[in-house]
Amino acid sequence: MLSAGRQMDRPPSKSTCVKLYLCSNPEDSMVERRALREHVFPQLREHCRKTLGLDVRVIDPFESIDPCHWPDEYTRQQLIKECRESSAGPFMLALVGHQYGTASLPRQVQVSEYRLLLQESQRAGVSSLQLERQYQRDENTVPPSYCLTAQNQAEPAAVDEEEAMRMKAEEKELRKQFQTAVALCVHSGVLSPERARGFSRSALDADVRFALDNRPLDDIIRRCLVYVHRVVGAGGGSDKRRRKSQPEPQEEAKWAIESQMLSELCDNFLPGLITSSKLLVYTTTSECDCRHGYTKARRRGYAQSLCQQVYSDLVVLIDSWSIPEVFQPGDASAREQEEQEELCDTLSRLYDVIRPEEEEVRAFVEQGGQQRPLVVTGGPCTGKTVLLAHCAQQMRSWLPDSDPVVITYFCNLSINPTPAHLLSCLCYQLEARYHSEASSEQSTIHMDNHNRSNNPRDLNPDCHSTSNVCSPELKQRLSCLLTSMPSAERPLVLILDGLAHMENNAGAQIAESLPSPLPPNVKLVVTVSPDLLQAINPPRSAAQGVSEGGEGSGYVCVQLGPVDRRQCVKMLESLLRTSGRRVTSGQQALVNRALTACRLTLYARLLHLHTSLWHSDSDVTESSLPASVHSSISALLDHLEQKHGSSVVSRAVSYLTLSRTGLTEAELADLLSGDPRVQTEHVPRLPQVAVETLLLDLRRFLIGRTVAGSLVLLWVSRHFKLVVAKRCLASREVSREVHSAMADYFMGRLSREPRGVETNSQPFVFYSPFKDVGRVNLRKVLELPHHLRESGRCGELERELLMSLGFHQAMVRAGLLGELVAMLEKEEGSPHLVFSRERALLAGILKSSACSLQSSPLHLPSVMETNLLPYLDVFPGLEGYARELRQQRRRRGSGLGVLLCPAQLTVPSIRCLTFNAKTENVSVKEAAEAESGIVAQVLDDGTAWIWKGFGCDVVRLSLSCEQKELTFTGIKSSGHFILFFTQCDKLLLWDVTGPERFLQVTGHAKALESSRITANTVEGFVASQKSVFMWWKGESFVSAFDVSNETMTHFQCQSAVTCLACSSRGSYVYCGQEEGTVSILDTNTGSVLGACSNTNHNAIKSIIPCGDEWEMTCVDRTGRVSLWDVASKTNPPRLVAESFIGGESNNVLNIDYSHGSGTLLMCQSHQVVLWDTCAWELWDQFLAPAGKTFAQALLSRGGHLFLALLDSCPSVLVWRVSTGQCVLSLETNRPPHTLLSAASSVICVDAGCRVTAWDSEMIDAAGAAPRMGLGVKEVAVERTGECFYTSDGSHAVWRWRLESGLPHANFVHRGAVEKLRLSPDGVHLVTLSAGDIYVWRTGSGQNILRISGSAATDVLIAPNGSFGVSVSERGLSRVWKLAHGSVVCSIHVYLSDAKVSPASTFLIGCRRGDLLAASLWSGSINKRFSRAEASDRVVAFHTLSEHPDFVVVMAASGAVYTWNMPEETVYRHFQLPCRFRCQPRDFQVSSDGSYALLSTENQAVSLLDLSQVRLCSFKAEGPVIQVHLDKTGRYVAYAYRATPSARVKNCTRCPHAEALLAVVRLADGERIGSARLAKSPTALVVCERRRVLVGFEDGSVGVYSILDVVTGGEESLGCRENASGRSKRRAFDRPLSCSARASANITWP
Repeated sequence: MLSAGRQMDRPPSKSTCVKLYLCSNPEDSMVERRALREHVFPQLREHCRKTLGLDVRVIDPFESIDPCHWPDEYTRQQLIKECRESSAGPFMLALVGHQYGTASLPRQVQVSEYRLLLQESQRAGVSSLQLERQYQRDENTVPPSYCLTAQNQAEPAAVDEEEAMRMKAEEKELRKQFQTAVALCVHSGVLSPERARGFSRSALDADVRFALDNRPLDDIIRRCLVYVHRVVGAGGGSDKRRRKSQPEPQEEAKWAIESQMLSELCDNFLPGLITSSKLLVYTTTSECDCRHGYTKARRRGYAQSLCQQVYSDLVVLIDSWSIPEVFQPGDASAREQEEQEELCDTLSRLYDVIRPEEEEVRAFVEQGGQQRPLVVTGGPCTGKTVLLAHCAQQMRSWLPDSDPVVITYFCNLSINPTPAHLLSCLCYQLEARYHSEASSEQSTIHMDNHNRSNNPRDLNPDCHSTSNVCSPELKQRLSCLLTSMPSAERPLVLILDGLAHMENNAGAQIAESLPSPLPPNVKLVVTVSPDLLQAINPPRSAAQGVSEGGEGSGYVCVQLGPVDRRQCVKMLESLLRTSGRRVTSGQQALVNRALTACRLTLYARLLHLHTSLWHSDSDVTESSLPASVHSSISALLDHLEQKHGSSVVSRAVSYLTLSRTGLTEAELADLLSGDPRVQTEHVPRLPQVAVETLLLDLRRFLIGRTVAGSLVLLWVSRHFKLVVAKRCLASREVSREVHSAMADYFMGRLSREPRGVETNSQPFVFYSPFKDVGRVNLRKVLELPHHLRESGRCGELERELLMSLGFHQAMVRAGLLGELVAMLEKEEGSPHLVFSRERALLAGILKSSACSLQSSPLHLPSVMETNLLPYLDVFPGLEGYARELRQQRRRRGSGLGVLLCPAQLTVPSIRCLTFNAKTENVSVKEAAEAESGIVAQVLDDGTAWIWKGFGCDVVRLSLSCEQKELTFTGIKSSGHFILFFTQCDKLLLWDVTGPERFLQVTGHAKALESSRITANTVEGFVASQKSVFMWWKGESFVSAFDVSNETMTHFQCQSAVTCLACSSRGSYVYCGQEEGTVSILDTNTGSVLGACSNTNHNAIKSIIPCGDEWEMTCVDRTGRVSLWDVASKTNPPRLVAESFIGGESNNVLNIDYSHGSGTLLMCQSHQVVLWDTCAWELWDQFLAPAGKTFAQALLSRGGHLFLALLDSCPSVLVWRVSTGQCVLSLETNRPPHTLLSAASSVICVDAGCRVTAWDSEMIDAAGAAPRMGLGVKEVAVERTGECFYTSDGSHAVWRWRLESGLPHANFVHRGAVEKLRLSPDGVHLVTLSAGDIYVWRTGSGQNILRISGSAATDVLIAPNGSFGVSVSERGLSRVWKLAHGSVVCSIHVYLSDAKVSPASTFLIGCRRGDLLAASLWSGSINKRFSRAEASDRVVAFHTLSEHPDFVVVMAASGAVYTWNMPEETVYRHFQLPCRFRCQPRDFQVSSDGSYALLSTENQAVSLLDLSQVRLCSFKAEGPVIQVHLDKTGRYVAYAYRATPSARVKNCTRCPHAEALLAVVRLADGERIGSARLAKSPTALVVCERRRVLVGFEDGSVGVYSILDVVTGGEESLGCRENASGRSKRRAFDRPLSCSARASANITWP
């Protein structure tokens, strides 16, 4: 047997499939083969896929129930050869039974031998009629031979029973005549016995010898398994009867020959290979009963034992094989780079004909100083790709004096053929090949931009990931790399192929992204079509025009034409000779004429297939040869359909054509086996051998390439796809059907499963029981989304993939985070995709966590749970995703779940869009939004861009007038109207609720002429139902435009108009003016109904009609607010109230009003002022942070928050109105320019033409999360775990309910709270504040005691809950009754770090290095810890609740003691090493004394296992911030700041040190789980109910549950189903306030 751990010395195979050829005698192995097929091979396949990432295929040539479909000997040899060359491990499994088998008929017999056979048969008078009829002479074979005519290949259903019996009889007679002729030749001596045995071998013998005879050791050692089964007495009584009877001499001779041949195989041939080649042969002997022989039961028993042996042997062989290196998840870019290089090598092998254009390419490469690209053009099938692949292999020999870097990229064969991805891949390859650390300093800026995403598939936060347009940053980065890295010693040769065949004009975008002229030492070679030449050679003026590709043009051109006919003829002759065929001279003339008409290498390859089917007597005419490549491909498919069946071939080529990246052999076999179009009543499952023989015929037109670690097959030319699409996929319905079948396959659903065969397993990740980390199913990840989309199953695409945790994990672990975000953000335009907002949230979370996920992809569940659960109330459609998170943790059996999410510091954006990505150095001039959420921008280059919200991309507004495109200069919005200003003084109005039709505002020209102003001076407008009212800068009139009849009316005012407001029905217009006057106009008559003025005559900034338009609020530019009664339109307005806030006199920047909450916001540079318009009271003032000024502010949708922009601040800050806290910071890519509030989102437009959108409900949810005013200092938990208490050093202590996730009560003190203690029963809460002791009843919130005069620095509660202890550093420490505050005794000695003993009898503490115990009844010192040495001092101690008499003591010397207080005995347990120090602040001991926490130094948590007296240390990935030892001694929880990886260090947008929470099981040191913490923890507690409570620096609290099936712990579910926990009560409501007593009710002297 083999050792599973030992590896072979042979180089690793690139194959990803174990392909086994099953040798057997079909007449003697049906039971065994069926058992293996049903029980062993499926199990073996699952094992290999899970543990090794390999697939398994077993080729049984005799699997078909019809012998007519069994392959001949030549085909079987080709199958064996294919298995030997392509199997990633063992390739042959032989079953040798007790029957030799029938001899096979040779496929062809040489002329000389055939004549001997006929001659001896005729001389002996034996009939040779069948021999002469079935073998025909063929001069086209090399050498000329007699060939067996083709057998009837019709389907079994097409042949009746009588015909089938006749065919079998003829075959039997032919075999009999052939073997008789061979025996006669041997007898007469004209044929040697060795040659005769070659004609008499059975299929089993022939296959075994072909696989093993004269083969090198590497093809046999550990690659072949042979099982020999000897059966003694197989015939039983029938053997005796046969011997007694008189058998026919021919039958007796046949039986003797077969026995001799079987013996020679088993006793000579195989044993010889055991010693010479270490062949693995297992021999089993079965002795049968002499009466019954080899019964069915005995055979079944042997089959069962054989299955067990075969499985174990194959597992050992495969596991010991040298498996190809599997890339790590973060190596997606390196993986693609290697795959492109391998593809180049594969394509270069197709270079059969030497092309003269090769020398032109060489001359271009060798020429120095050339800064133009070389463009290779040519017609279809001229071999451009193969030529460049060949040239890439020759570059080093062409440039011997340098070390060139050759990068070849086949763009149309990329798995992600988008311009952004391809350019990112080029940047990665440049840096990988030139080693980016050695790059010059002048490229630092661009390198830093790149370092945000070292992986080309990783996210660049500054780029819109879904866009197919190359960003300016990416172009600049590529240009910088091309300029700085290549040198004369290491020039760059960049070869780009397939640009013309990329979709969505991607090839032109890539060509335009390349620098022109090229930097020095860079050679660029591209293959393009004529229409792409324009992108490479920009248009020039007439004076500069040059001929295409000529001197002075933008490129050098090489035109690739047809191949010389003689070269094609030589190529065809070589191919025929290799396959043992030739053509006659007459046939050659036809071939020459065909190659003259079509001189293409692909056509010559196709002709090889057609001509290899010709015989010397074939009736061949000019029509026998197809005239073109497409007709040749069609003829090939005709031949294959005739040979293999039309349904099999049609579906096979359709699958290959419609696959996204190609198909592996196993995938194609599975698809065909489960295809109902292929399955019939007589063939319920297509045999593997049928698929393999089809692949043998297709092999010469398929290439194998590695994609994502798997070897896949794809067409050698795209023209095969074109022909197959026209022939087999003519209708959209058929294509969808094929795509749907492939989607079902990759989802693990086969349409019809054969009985007994395991269902196709297609998880996202293959998990092995022997490995903690599974293997990503990259094939499913790459193919399934494509087929679901193309089959129209968009609903499943969204549910099963886009919103599936399993799919997200697979994508992230595969290094495809960028592609995942792009898929989530991509809008399919299908009504079945109903969760666009949910997908946008998932994408936003992934983008915001990109850096940490790239370095730690396995942390995705923790990242998603922490960031997703706070918004489940907003996005109920993500409940399924959250459920997946919980279910996965339960399946894993361990982990940290989130019970209560802490408050968020930021909110992930749900969309990030780039306007005008093609132009650099362009900024936003003006932006506006309509009520429906449509955002429009005008840039300073005169372009206008529109985003219609979710489901739409950014589009450029292109309008023309008089055949000239309009240039936009400004934009305004009001209601559902957007007004565009143009350079030619045209005003264009767009009603966004209607069709995309722009109305030109007419009638304003006269006003413009008379006022000498332009349309660009429109200050703003307001919209009513059918009219818009505009005012102009510095003008005293208002223009009213009627949208229905497109007429303009003007209204005159007293002074220059500064603002307008309109009544709901548009009947009245309120005109604010420069002199502080407000005029009320009747829009029907144009008359002035009334006017009013403020007292200081400052210009009106804003007018707000309110109170059902009975009142009017006016705000002037200084912030003065006046309320007017305008109920009576016939009387002048009456001033109701007027208010003004003193202080700095700054103009109002903007005003916002919330009708729902009645809140008025005024933003000034130094402050934001909020007014309650219901009571007309000043609500609050928010001053700008020191050194900052406000630029803009807006109210949130509910009015509970406001958002503000500050000058020189890169984020949008969010304040909570009720508390005045700045609760959120919304991150933007660049400094914000404008803040917009749309229907359901908040939109920030930055100066770099980018738009970032956040969901309004998410902002409300995150802003409503409760948090204390300062960082949490202490956390106390009730024993039930239902409630807990937090303090932050302020006047308040909060009581939280875990079920709701909200603070339930607020215990307000008269001073800052210093200490917080909770009684064991949870009834009393004791706090220390400003020297006073407070005792609270937690149930009612009543402050029952307030004790003054204690001078306490700490308070304690006895474990029995009856006494309290106040510890004073400079006064008396007192023991007092918790119920009424009476003093029991006083302790005159100060004890530091004091603790009450578990029995509530002593106060234990340190004093001057001693450990003392004072009685709680008398106050006297009754016990003293006796030190071994006087110089040694106590640095830490801890009581044991489960052992009340004992105290664990840590001395400064490192000695660990146990002190028995009642007996006053000391036991020394352990001496710490000299280099090890105990940190007193970290010292903790479990309640049973089994573990002691010693230190958190050196990025490790160190503990002492007192039960086994040993040190334990758990390495943290960074400095430990907080740590807590579970009282039960089962777990230790610690928070640490993770040391960032190199990639994260270089990311300017990600925190350099991220906090994480980890929980470790102490019994075995296994990490239970970890959770990402968005901010720094300030307090950490592990409570008895397996919950971890973490307090944070912003005053919020997070609660996490420990799931650990090893110790019997299950995840808490109290509030798990509503983890956000804030929907049962208004999150903005304040908790119940419990006030302390105004004065002390007890005073101690």
